[in-house]
Amino acid sequence: MTIRKCLLLIVGALMSVCMQAQSTLYERYINRYSAMAVDQMQRYGVPASITLAQGLLESAAGTSRLAKEGNNHFGIKVGGSWNGPYMVMADDRPDDKFRVYHSANESFEDHSKFLRNNRRYASLFDLNISDYSAWAHGLKRAGYATSPTYAQALINVIEKYRLDSYDMSRRESREWRHEHKEEQKMQGRVKGREIRRCNSQYYIIARAGDTYASIGKMLKVKESKLRAYNDVDRSYSLKQGDVVYLGKKRKKADPTMKRRYHVMEAGESLYSIAQRYGIRLSSLCKMNPIGRNYHFRVGDEIKIK
Repeated sequence: MTIRKCLLLIVGALMSVCMQAQSTLYERYINRYSAMAVDQMQRYGVPASITLAQGLLESAAGTSRLAKEGNNHFGIKVGGSWNGPYMVMADDRPDDKFRVYHSANESFEDHSKFLRNNRRYASLFDLNISDYSAWAHGLKRAGYATSPTYAQALINVIEKYRLDSYDMSRRESREWRHEHKEEQKMQGRVKGREIRRCNSQYYIIARAGDTYASIGKMLKVKESKLRAYNDVDRSYSLKQGDVVYLGKKRKKADPTMKRRYHVMEAGESLYSIAQRYGIRLSSLCKMNPIGRNYHFRVGDEIKIK
């Protein structure tokens, strides 16, 4: 065998090892964050496949400095109304400022809000939620990234790892039309408030000055019943940003979620997980089984379905 052939074999073997390592890294990222992406899809309408593909590319599957030190998985810079912590890194400029989050959950949530509340991306939400190709090209047209191959890069990742399996084709279904009508009815009861949906239940985000009594009066629901829906007793005072469910939560997480466990992040509690996935706190305790005041550690797996 010639030296040239030997070198070609060695290079080929190294490339194969590198590709396998990347696939393993990507699969770990998908396994860890797919449930989070589905949750965001249900809350804000961004396809889970798009969220996962963007996270994989922007954070190098969670290995970038920005992801590891700042929990920033989408490369979102300081701007707009952001007044939180940030870190300085070279990007378009040598001193660009990037948002820093307390957890990956916050990063995923902020990414969804960044798209949903930005007029630049408004046209995306008229697209079919299962049309990842249209979303990818729409993001590129709207200026999300400067790379001319950004849309195709997203599509390639989605198709290679079959991320579209996490999307739901609800817009053509009878079920979706029924849900849409129910949502319109509910919207009429909470005029001027954005209504959201998680695990087949509606909720709103508490504003400054809100109380369970004031929200209950708006909905014509007893305060005690509203507190029961949200697993809180009379001693709990509603805070700005709290999730307030408008009906009884389910016993398990949404069946469309692929993963059965939630990986505990810093600052989370059993209650915050119950509210995030729209699960009754009592059911969450029975599934694991644990007490509601049990102290978790970062990395613990919490069964959600």
